[in-house]
Amino acid sequence: MNPPAWSDGGVCAVRPGTDVGRHARTLAHLHDATLAGAPAAGVRRLVARSWRRVLAQGVDPEHGEPAGPLPADEVERRRAESPLHRVLPELRASLTSVAEDARHVMVVTDADGVLLWREGANRVRHRADSLGFTEGATWSEASVGTNAIGTALAEGSPVQLFAAEHFVRAHHVWTCTACPVHDPRTGELLGVVDVSGPAETIHPTTVALVGTAVKLAEAGLWRHHETRLEALRTVAAPLLSGGPGLVVDDHGWVAAVSGMPSIDRVAAPRADRPLAVHGVGVCLPEPVPGGWLLRLAEAERLTLTVDLAARPPRALVDGTTRWVHPLSLRHAELLVLLARAGDRGLDAGALSAALYGDRDHLVTVRAEMSRLRRTLGGLLLARPYRIAGDVRVEIVEGPALAGSTAPGLHRPEP
Repeated sequence: MNPPAWSDGGVCAVRPGTDVGRHARTLAHLHDATLAGAPAAGVRRLVARSWRRVLAQGVDPEHGEPAGPLPADEVERRRAESPLHRVLPELRASLTSVAEDARHVMVVTDADGVLLWREGANRVRHRADSLGFTEGATWSEASVGTNAIGTALAEGSPVQLFAAEHFVRAHHVWTCTACPVHDPRTGELLGVVDVSGPAETIHPTTVALVGTAVKLAEAGLWRHHETRLEALRTVAAPLLSGGPGLVVDDHGWVAAVSGMPSIDRVAAPRADRPLAVHGVGVCLPEPVPGGWLLRLAEAERLTLTVDLAARPPRALVDGTTRWVHPLSLRHAELLVLLARAGDRGLDAGALSAALYGDRDHLVTVRAEMSRLRRTLGGLLLARPYRIAGDVRVEIVEGPALAGSTAPGLHRPEP
């Protein structure tokens, strides 16, 4: 089966056998027409979406270099904190030698699009230097327009770009293939793996090559996770001999359970507050080496109050104790939408439509829901997103959402 054609919205930028010189000239004409004010027609849908975004952000197509780069100590801090440093050997084994042979460079970024590692052919690295494609530079769409790294981050999916599909003219001599890397434990976006080189070196198989390398890296992250859970189980056995409880890691993955329903994961525990565990009840977290011990606390049914009269709006959780959480406007909007949806919940697409009027903001919605779930723990469930059924919800009306532009908040309740 042939890879997707360049014109049908697929990941691959060209089909095998495409005259890449002619195709590059066609794209250059379409790029010029779009900058002159014509609709972004004739290019792949992914490219058209990205061009619209970067035009709205005011990116200059004549300015190619990103701001920065970040100081060396900041780059080192980001490298140390990135889980991707654990799977660099897998990525190097899969891509570096191929990149060198094919006149490419391989780069790995964090979730902000900051280049953390770069390896590959020396000649191409020198050419990349002139564009600011170096460690510490930020290659988000807002920084340098449509590019494989930034567009993969914005779309949350693999991207291959060729020649004038890039928004900045100085990048038209490049082809780039990028794939996001996600934390297999949480689904959190960790960064992007990208292979870039001269435009004439484009090949559709690069998409599969980079995608396979990312899958191997994610498998390596999962193996590391399982190793840590296994070590935590050795700690758990004597702890759980004293009565019912759960032993979990810092992300809430359950290593061992005794006298409670068997579950795979809870919200990430915090030392300063109880944790609502769906189907179990309110638990009190106690730090242990490598994780947390959770024991059941006597508690009445939890009540979640979304107070829109407060400035800023806030969430109040009443149970064994009372927790108060300040809310951003976006988080208040999300809670109101989920409260209205009830047990049926809403998926990321429905939330995007309610907040923005379209289903194109899935990455943003998932990121905001991830932050909100870290704040409210087991009160919020996923797949679909919803408030746990054993939580009573109250909305205190107020002016907080009066200026909201979210279309779904101004429709009549079902």
